[in-house]
Order: sequence, then structure tokens, then C-alpha cells
Amino acid sequence: MVRLQGLTLTTNGEVEGLSANDFESRFDSAYSAKALAVKNQFFALAEQLFSELNASEVLLCSLSAELSDFVRFNHSRVRQAGRVEQRYLSLRLIRAQRQAYATLALAGTAEDLPLCRRAMDTLREQLAQLPEDPWLLYARDPQATSSERRGSLPSPEEVADDVARRATGVDFVGFYAAGTISRAFANSLGQRNWHEVETYNFDWSLHLEGDKAVKNGYAGTHWDANVFAAKMQDSIRDLERMKGPARTLTPGDYRVYLAPRAMDEITGLLSWDAFSARARETRQSALVRMHDGEKLSPKVSLIENIEAGYSPAFQGDGYIRPGTLVLVDAGAAAASLVSARSAREYGLPLNGANGRESPESLQMLPGDLEEQEVLAALDTGLYVSNLWYLNFSDKPAARMTGMTRFATFWVESGRIVAPVNPLRFDDTIYRMLGTKLERLTRDRELLLSTSTYDERSTASSYLPGALLEALRFTL
Repeated sequence: MVRLQGLTLTTNGEVEGLSANDFESRFDSAYSAKALAVKNQFFALAEQLFSELNASEVLLCSLSAELSDFVRFNHSRVRQAGRVEQRYLSLRLIRAQRQAYATLALAGTAEDLPLCRRAMDTLREQLAQLPEDPWLLYARDPQATSSERRGSLPSPEEVADDVARRATGVDFVGFYAAGTISRAFANSLGQRNWHEVETYNFDWSLHLEGDKAVKNGYAGTHWDANVFAAKMQDSIRDLERMKGPARTLTPGDYRVYLAPRAMDEITGLLSWDAFSARARETRQSALVRMHDGEKLSPKVSLIENIEAGYSPAFQGDGYIRPGTLVLVDAGAAAASLVSARSAREYGLPLNGANGRESPESLQMLPGDLEEQEVLAALDTGLYVSNLWYLNFSDKPAARMTGMTRFATFWVESGRIVAPVNPLRFDDTIYRMLGTKLERLTRDRELLLSTSTYDERSTASSYLPGALLEALRFTL
């Protein structure tokens, strides 16, 4: 039930105490009011559209909205700053086994309702011409959820002041994005879901010259100026280390420590389809050999942890996601991510995965290696802060290739002695996270997706660093 400036909208779309004409007049007036929250606007608009459906129609509505501040830095100065407020409504009209979609940009004014009505008319015309969809499946048992996670975010001015104070004398390049992200779902069967989270994500690098740079970042919900200062100090320290003569290594196997950001590139590549039920059923998964019994190190456990992440606990078909889902259990393949369509096509129990069947809140369980012991445990080898340009060189074998970039150092007897020129690695996940994995760090780093294409992403990862007995470099 939604209250709209004195109106009470029931879950079946009726308005208590008002005729349809009276409601439409009051709706237009109230909907244009700035004081009306995005949440109430979405549910009120959805309720009205539900009330206008024909008896044989089902409507699914999804909202993707944000109010975000962005600041772009170059040479330690603000080069671009602004605020983005946007709301996109997806309408999915279903009749029998046919469905049609439309996505609209909402203005938050009275114009939104007639815009949606025109879209609904178009969808009805399309449905009459579309074939049946054999894999159509959507939630029919309404489950209401609501989650609002407030953060403590600095103002853009505070961030700019911090950068000016901390980045004196260095070439700081960065992108700060912060604010409120909202996701919502409602259907004409009575389901209502709301998700709102306040996050910040600051991604930066310090450039020395040419391809010499150090990359770092800071993300979360509660900004701590001391943590940011410490991360900036780490970046400046590593930049100083980059000033020495760079060492060029010959191809071969080297002992390696992969920092959490390098691990994020590896798990990010796996997330393309390695955990997908569809890819598993069609033998297209990068971890197809794991599904046949091959294993990673027993130290490796991967979990889709929606409960602890920042993505909504519901998806566009209306299904609720489990709080946690184990994808790799002590090195062995466990659950796959099953979307509604895959569940219908392959007869699998669904678990609320998105249509891409990719993780949105991936976590790896930690190990026992303390951060201050990493260099001593590495002894002699490569300290790799970042990996870059990853792709599969032999997907069925889970063999991937990529480049080292930014702060990669040569370590001798537990001490960093020189920066290392970029290297290309080519190795399998069964070695990297299998036979050659020695230890994982106890501390993990929260890494929010930096994607702002169309909208800020809610995806995240929470990963340890990894000490490898060997990683194979080819040039």
C-alpha cells in the first residue's frame, strides 16, 4: 500500500475514497511535486498502470534510478564536476506466452503517466504480432522486500579539498562517483520490492612518465578521511619506487603475489560465464573441466553474497535471490547461477540470477597470510598490483592471458628492489588458483564496480590477495 499526498493506493491498483477521474487529477498534481520521493513516485505510477490493464495482461515494472555526484581530476585539479539525476522505467507486458518490453526515461513530473500509457499501447500492438516465447518464466507468488542502506558520504567539495591537500607535487588523475542508487520492482500480481544504497567509489592513479603509474582506489558506504589519506600515502610511496631503473624479465615462471585488484581482474574474467547455468549446460563455461570433476585449491571458496553486497536481492523477473550462494566450495564446483529462462529451458531450480547469469556480489573467503608478511612470504619474485587487458587464450582449459600494469615490482629477500617493465602472462586458472596457489591473505579489499556506462553499477567484489608459487609469463 502506497500513500500519495493523502491518497491511499491499495495493492490491486484501486484508490480508497476516490473515483478514477478524481485520482488522475490528484495524481498529476502530486506527481509533479518535488517533495514526492522517487520510491513513492514509482509505486504510484505502477499502481495506476496496473489498474488500467486488461484482464488477460500481466505487467512487470522495474526502476533503475540514481542521484550521483561526479568529479574528474587531472594533474591534481578538478577538471569536470556535476550531478546526475536519472530514472529509467522498464515496462514488460505479458499476455499468455508472449511478452514485449519498453524502457522509458522518467522526468518525475505529470508527463510520465501519459508517456507510459503511450508505451503500453505500443506494447499491446507488438504483442499481437509476436510469437510465443517458450522460455518465458516470471514470479507468480508475490514477495515483498525493502532495503535502504544509508551511508556517510563526503561532499564533492570535501573530496576536492582532500585531493588538493594529499596530492601536492604529483600528477593525480582520478574519478569520484558517489550518491544514492535505487532499484525497484513491482508487478500486477501484487509484488513490491525496493532497494536503495548510498555508496562512493574513488578510482585514481598517479602518473610518473610514459606508462609508469600507480593505481589505487577507495570505495564503500562510510567515508573515512584517515583511510583515504593512508591509501594516498601508499600510492605516493609506490610512485617513488617507480622512479628507479625498471627491470626487464625474460619469459618463464616466476613466484608472484597478486594483490586484490589483480585478483579482481581474474575473477572478473571468470564472471563472464564461468558460473552461468546456461554456459554449463551448453559446455561453454570457462570452468567446464571443474564441472567434470577437476578442482581448484581447497583454499579457494567463491560465494555470491547478495546479503553483504550492494546489489538488490531481487531481479527483473521478480524472483528473490538467496542471501548467499556458494559457487566454488573448497576448490570444487558447487552451484551455478540460474536465471528464469535457463530454469525453464533446462529444467533447473532457479536461484534468482540476472539474465547474464554473472555474479554481482562476488566474495572469496580469506586465508591466513597477514598483509605485513606478504613481502617476506614472497621472498623473491614479482609483486603485482594490477593486471590489465585480460582475455581467454584457451577458454575450455580456463587459460587466460593479460598484462601487468602500473605498480609491478621485483622483490628480493622480502624487499622491493626495482619496478618491472610490463609482462604478459598466460596461465590456467587450475594453476593460478589451483596447484600453484600457496596462500591467501587474511585481509580482503572491497572493490566496487567503476562502471558508469548508462548508470552507476551496484556490482562489487570482496577479495584477498594471493601468493602463487609460480605464474607463467610469455613475453
